[in-house]
Amino acid sequence: MATHIPLTFTVRRCKPEFVAPAKPTPCEQKLLSDIDDQASLRNQVRLVHFYRHEPSMEGKHPADVITTGLAQALVLYYPFAGRLREGANGKLIVDCNGEGVLFIKADADVTLQQFGDALRPPFPCFDELLFDVPGSEGMLNCPLLLIQVTRLKCGGFIFAIRLNHVMSDGTGLKQFLSTVAAMARDEATHLIPPVWERHLLDAPNPPRVTFTHHEYDEVEAAVTTTTTSLSSDNLVERSFFFGPAEVSLLRRLLPPHLRHCTKFELLTAFLWRCRSLAINLDPEEEVRMLCIVNARSKIESLLPQGYYGNAFVFPAAITTVKSLGENPLGYAVELVKQAKASLTEEYVKSVAALMMIRGKRLLFPNVIGSFIISDITKMGLEDVDFGWGKAVFAGTAKAVGVDKKSKSIRISSAM
Repeated sequence: MATHIPLTFTVRRCKPEFVAPAKPTPCEQKLLSDIDDQASLRNQVRLVHFYRHEPSMEGKHPADVITTGLAQALVLYYPFAGRLREGANGKLIVDCNGEGVLFIKADADVTLQQFGDALRPPFPCFDELLFDVPGSEGMLNCPLLLIQVTRLKCGGFIFAIRLNHVMSDGTGLKQFLSTVAAMARDEATHLIPPVWERHLLDAPNPPRVTFTHHEYDEVEAAVTTTTTSLSSDNLVERSFFFGPAEVSLLRRLLPPHLRHCTKFELLTAFLWRCRSLAINLDPEEEVRMLCIVNARSKIESLLPQGYYGNAFVFPAAITTVKSLGENPLGYAVELVKQAKASLTEEYVKSVAALMMIRGKRLLFPNVIGSFIISDITKMGLEDVDFGWGKAVFAGTAKAVGVDKKSKSIRISSAM
């Protein structure tokens, strides 16, 4: 049996610097929406892009090219260059002061090929590929973006970014990065103009909660297992690949009327069921599946093209461990479909109202049985081209994350 040798390498980083907008930008304060401004989004999200060597870019350090594009893009997306402040009742405000985003230029003595043919998280030495500059990771008075561009020995490079999640969701960040890339290529035509307009996702006045939001139920785990302890200390990250053969096999487990469900619905149901049984909870305990759904397609009349704030919600399905285990897979698929179908413009406004009425510090339910999943394959992150072509991998740097406060599990899928 071949012995697996962990990949190790050395990264030489320049001193972190601030990249400010290339031109003067408005000095003003902008309010976040009630969807942006919730406790479950007050965290940092890390994404990574891998790029191959491009002969036409020989002699150019990707960090220098991207820095130029970034400074120009920040003229349009100037709130990213600001800092978060906290206003009355804890309301988050962006102080658009032009201080800039934090940027690190680096080189590594490793080739893209050494990472292997299948690029999947978790990535070795990721802390070296996106160095968390001490004092920069806070919610308030800190840079809203941290970027590190690491040139590889083969001429390829790794682009890694940390985003303060209250500013944007994945779709909004991709829009911003596409602008950075276009500016870097000096092809800044036909860009989608950025739209702030965060008030569009504020709670109505007066706020009205018109749905039952199980995703924010304030409950505790009823029974803990005697054989399994699930915490952030004993989780292991793994990537699993579901190809056409695996998906086809799972579809054959469904009744005919469900076999045309989406891959997301199928795999979400399957993973939710397997995970709920694997952690050995009491059979009568309630478990929740929270699917992160982009609301843009459901509220097109509300949000203009170019809106780059958070525009997703977490509709939840709820059942018991016993019901998941004793019923066939189609039972879980039906629950997932029902949760997705609940998403309407009124649902989004109801979430915003809940934030307003109960306070924006609502977290996910404090139960081990909460399973959160998102499909990032439709965002087109791999299409971001800084001049080296499309990325050979683009996505979250970590496949699994644990909210230490809620003990919930988040899986970012690449289906």
